[in-house]
Amino acid sequence: MIKVKGLEVEGIGFKPQALISGKVFFASCFTPLGGGTRRILALSIIFTILSSSSFAQKKSKKMNDKQIVIYQLLPRLFGNKNTANIPYGTIEQNGSGKFNDITDKALDGIKELHVNYVWYTGAIAHASLTDYSAYGIKVDDADVVKGRAGSPYAIRDYYDVNPDLAVDVKNRMKEFESLVKRTHAKNLKVIIDFVPNHVARSYHSYAKPKNVVDFGAKDDVTKGFSPQNDFYYIPGQPFVVPTNRQKTPLSALQDGKFDENPAKATGNDAFTASPKYDDWYETIKLNYGVDYQNGRQNHFEPIPPVWTKMRDILIFWTKKDVDGFRCDMAEMVPIAFWNWVIPQVKQVNPDLIFLGEAYNPQVYKQYLEEGKFDYLYDKVGLYDGLKRLIRNEPHADVAAIRYVWQKESAGFGKNMLRFLENHDEERIASAGFAGKAELALPAMVVSATLGSGPVMLYFGQEVGEPGKGAEGFGGDDNRTTIFDYWGVPNHQKWMNGGLFDGHKLNAAQQNLRAYYKQLLKVTSTSDAVVNGEIYDVPQAGNMNNRMYAFIRYSGKQRLLVVANFDRNETLEANIEIPDHILKVKNSSPVTDLLSDRKLNIPAGTSIPVKLGPVSAQVIEF
Repeated sequence: MIKVKGLEVEGIGFKPQALISGKVFFASCFTPLGGGTRRILALSIIFTILSSSSFAQKKSKKMNDKQIVIYQLLPRLFGNKNTANIPYGTIEQNGSGKFNDITDKALDGIKELHVNYVWYTGAIAHASLTDYSAYGIKVDDADVVKGRAGSPYAIRDYYDVNPDLAVDVKNRMKEFESLVKRTHAKNLKVIIDFVPNHVARSYHSYAKPKNVVDFGAKDDVTKGFSPQNDFYYIPGQPFVVPTNRQKTPLSALQDGKFDENPAKATGNDAFTASPKYDDWYETIKLNYGVDYQNGRQNHFEPIPPVWTKMRDILIFWTKKDVDGFRCDMAEMVPIAFWNWVIPQVKQVNPDLIFLGEAYNPQVYKQYLEEGKFDYLYDKVGLYDGLKRLIRNEPHADVAAIRYVWQKESAGFGKNMLRFLENHDEERIASAGFAGKAELALPAMVVSATLGSGPVMLYFGQEVGEPGKGAEGFGGDDNRTTIFDYWGVPNHQKWMNGGLFDGHKLNAAQQNLRAYYKQLLKVTSTSDAVVNGEIYDVPQAGNMNNRMYAFIRYSGKQRLLVVANFDRNETLEANIEIPDHILKVKNSSPVTDLLSDRKLNIPAGTSIPVKLGPVSAQVIEF
C-alpha cells in the first residue's frame, strides 16, 4: 500500500474473467500491481484530484438535469436506401449509407425519441474489401477481412474515417466533421467507438498527423514480448490463415495466404501463429505492457508506447468535437491505462463521457472508481435477466431485476447503461429472440426507469426490425449485419427515401415507435427517474415471478412502475404505498404516464392495479 497526501492506494490481486458468447476472456488489469504501476496510479490519483474540482460542477449538471438517451446507428446501414440485399453484395450492388444521409430531417426524427446522444458506429476507417487504391489506400486482403464491408472493430487507420461513408472520398473527414456540426446544431451529442484492444491485421495509417509513428513501426520482432513493442509476436513462425472450408462468394478473392512473418498474436488473446476461424483472426492484439505468457506480469514503467499513442488518438478525436467514446472490450485493456488516460483526455474536454463495454460484474466497481469510466454496459446483469423474461423461458424470474439493483450494481446503478438491442445482440423481433417486438415493451419500461443512468436504443428497434436473413459473413443469426453492405427493411420504411417521416410504416410499427417516444419522453425528463430513490414493492395480489413493481420517488415526483411479463395472466393487486414515500411530496392526480390517462383513483395509501399480459404502466401519484 502507498500513501499520496493522506490517500491510500491498495493493489488489486486477482484476475477476473468474463464469459462472452461462450468464450472466456481475462481482464489483464487486475494482476498484482508492481511498484511502477503503483507510482502510475498514484500520479493519476494526484492528477485527478487536482483536475476534478475544475469540472465537478459542470459534470454534475450534465449528468443530473436529464437522463441520457443514446441512439446507436451504423451510418453505412442507416442511410442506405438500396433494397437489393444480395448476400455478400458489393457496395455497388447493395449500396452504403453516407455521413451526408444523416440529414437535419433524420436527426429531427431521432430527436423525436427524446435522444440526446447519437453513437455513430463504424465511423473510423476499418478494413474492408472495397477498393480505394485510387485514393492512396491499399486494398485489404480478403483472407483477413470478415465480410465484404468488414468489421467496424478491425480498425485500419485510427486517424481516418471510413471512405464508404463519404460522397466525396477525398473530403471524407470534412463530411464527418459536417455531420458532427449538424448533430450539435440539433442539440445532440456525438459518441464514436474507441477500439483500444486490437487493430486490423492490415493496419497502416495513411492519414496520421506528422510525427505520429505507426503501430509496430519500431517493434523488435525477434521478441515475443517487449514492453516497448506495440504488438505481441510468435518469433520464427508465419501467420497461418484459418478456414472453415465453406465456399462463399468471397472464396475467389481468398488464396489462404497472408504475408505476416513473424505472426502477431490475435485480438482475443490467441497467442498462436494459427488462430482458429472463430477467433478474432482479422485483428492483432495491442501490447499495453502485460506479459501474458509469463504470469501476466505488468511492465507499466516507463509508460509503454501504446499508452501514449492511444492517448493521442483520443485527444485527436476529442478535438474533432466528439462528445464521448464507447470503449470496445474495455476489460481486455489494463485498468491502469484507463486510470492514466481518461483524466488526461478529460482535461481537453471535461464534459466527455467514457462508456465501457464490460461483461464481468465482479469488476464493475473497479472500472468505475479506478478506471474512471462514466458508464458501463449492464449486459450480464439486467439485459440477460430481461431477455429470459421476454422470451418466456422456463427459469425466467423477476428476481433477476431485483438482484441487479439491490446487489450487483448497488451504489452505482446510475453508472450502468441499460439496453435491449445493440449491434452485438439479437434483434428483439427476430425469430431467435422474441419473434415480436411488442413482447419486449415491459422490459423496455424497466430498462428506462430502473436507474438514473443512460438508456440506449439501436436503430430500427423502435420499428420492430427483425434482423432476418443471411446477409453475408454473419449468416442468418438474428442480427443486423455489421460485416456487409445491406439495407435494413423496417428502418427503410421509416426512412421513406430520405424523408424520415415514417409514412411507409404499417400501423403496428407506427404504434411501436409512438410507444418508445412516449416512454422516453416520460423517463428522460422525470425527476424521480433521474434524481430519485427506488423502493421495491413487495408481492401483492396475484403477483408471480413474471410480475414486478417498484417505486421511483424524489422530492418532486413519485412514480409506480409495474411490469407484467406473464404471457397469460392479468396482474391484479392493491399496491400499498409506504408512509415515508407518501410524505415526500403532495399528491398528484393519479395518471398513467404512458397513455396520459387519468386513472380516477381516490387519494389514499394504496393504488389498485389491473394490468394485462405483457404490458406495463408508469403511474404518477
